[in-house]
Amino acid sequence: MTAVVARRGRTGSVAWLVALGIVLAALNLRTAVTSVGPVLDQVSAALGMSGVASGLLTTLPVLCFALFGAMTPALSHRVGEHRLLLAALVLLGAGLWIRSVVGSSGVFLVASAVALSGGAIGNVLIPTLIKRHFPARAGVMTTVYSTALAVGTMLAAAATVPIQRAAGGNWHVALGVWAALAAVSAIPWLALLRSEPERHRVRGAGPGELVRSRLAWAIAAYFGTQSLIAYVMFGWLPQLLQDNGYTSGEAGTVLAVFTGLGIPISMLVPAVAARMADQRALVVAFCGAYVIGFAGLLTGRGLWVWSMLVGVGMGSFPLALAMLALRTRTAEATAALSAFGQSAGYLIAGAGPLAVGVLYELSGGWTVPFVLLFAVVAAQVVSGWYAGAPKFIEDERRPAAGSDGEGERAPRTVCVSAGASQVARN
Repeated sequence: MTAVVARRGRTGSVAWLVALGIVLAALNLRTAVTSVGPVLDQVSAALGMSGVASGLLTTLPVLCFALFGAMTPALSHRVGEHRLLLAALVLLGAGLWIRSVVGSSGVFLVASAVALSGGAIGNVLIPTLIKRHFPARAGVMTTVYSTALAVGTMLAAAATVPIQRAAGGNWHVALGVWAALAAVSAIPWLALLRSEPERHRVRGAGPGELVRSRLAWAIAAYFGTQSLIAYVMFGWLPQLLQDNGYTSGEAGTVLAVFTGLGIPISMLVPAVAARMADQRALVVAFCGAYVIGFAGLLTGRGLWVWSMLVGVGMGSFPLALAMLALRTRTAEATAALSAFGQSAGYLIAGAGPLAVGVLYELSGGWTVPFVLLFAVVAAQVVSGWYAGAPKFIEDERRPAAGSDGEGERAPRTVCVSAGASQVARN
């Protein structure tokens, strides 16, 4: 009896440590992306960075998220989930620190890619860890994860310039601070190394297998279209506001509030989605907010109001994260879907800011770029309608009832209990 109580106590402690580790890791996953933008002019000038190099720097996030995200399930099986996330945070911190001290644009780009590779791995791993350790509380933990992700994204964007000013205009210090935060986030995962979950292989759960899955492609398209809109708004909303008479300071304030709106939305959406068997109503609601907000922005009046409505529509991001767990039954399937959906999705998203910029330059206005965005919203409705229906990835490959066993067999699934029982055995 005493041994059982002790084991349950250890299991509870591990669960709390995993939850803390997820929060701290999530705070760091976007710092490599959003910390450099506010000081990009100073960095470019100091390092003699060409226009091509600056453009590559802004494109690196989606490239790294797609490439390293796709590699994560295979690495996870080989290394282990806890160890791989620890390694990802080490890569993130090392890349952030190296790029804060270098004097070469080439090394700065390479260090940025190293940091972004850590963030990409974390993007895929954390939904898997949530599914494995907290299967009965996936909605709550996805809420915690997406909220921490939103806080970290806003914090790095908002605090980098004040830190630079406090350091006497030194951008090296302003960027190096985020490496220290990454080091702190690695501490819980160091403590969890001895509680590495058993590694399972599930037939049909690899990202390559999902190429033939309609549901996986629907989720990838939904993830990609919402990311495309997000990247466009983060990159081009200030220009739109300034074109309509806002000062740069006013445009920055609107963007800060627009970004901060993601925090309360991220706290609400996953928990609501997890209580619903069918998430299509949420898909339509967020797309409706996009349509009304974009139409309002085109009028050139009351732009801050319409910007906030578009910000509400960006609740599609935490919804997309929630779908990674809601459309799967096992942690292994979640890992595969997370890798496939995010990798393909970020490739889709990467074309957005560039396409909008080209259309803006060619047309000399915002009407044509918004036509593109309306088309993207239409694609989001279609993909989200399929992705939001109550179904599971594992079911797509099961044989029909009464099958004689010939042809493709259903995948073997591994029943993985979260947190408690799984970790207690290790």
